[in-house]
Amino acid sequence: MQSQRRYNLLDNKLKFFAITTIIICSLIIPVTIPHISHQSMIYHIIIHIASLNISVFLGLVSIFAYLKNNNIRMFFMALGFVTLAIVEGIMLLSSTGNIDNVILPWVNIELPHIVLLVMLTLFGLGLLKAAN
Repeated sequence: MQSQRRYNLLDNKLKFFAITTIIICSLIIPVTIPHISHQSMIYHIIIHIASLNISVFLGLVSIFAYLKNNNIRMFFMALGFVTLAIVEGIMLLSSTGNIDNVILPWVNIELPHIVLLVMLTLFGLGLLKAAN
C-alpha cells in the first residue's frame, strides 16, 4: 500500500512567504494609504514593509521549526526573529507618523534600539547554545 504524505504548508516556502506577505500587506494598508503620494516617504515605508514581511516570515518558519524539533537554539532564533518583527512594526508606525518616536526617558534611548539589542542578544544566545 502506498503511504500518503500529508501536505504541509511549510513544504513550499515560497507559497508560505506569499501568503504571509499578502496578510501583512493587507493589514497595513490603512497605515500606508495616506502616504502613497508622498514620494519622499513612500520608499522609506516600502523598506520597512519589506523588512516586516521578511521578519514575520522568518519568525513563523523558525517557530514551526522549534515546535517540530524542540531545539533550544531554534527557540532563541525564533524569539530573535519575533523581536525583529516587533522592531520593524514600531519603525513602520513611526515612519508613517502613527506613533511618535518612543524614547525611554530614564536612559534617553529610543525603544527600537533597545529591541534591536534584545534581538542581537537572542541571536547570540542561539549561536552560543549551538556551540555547547
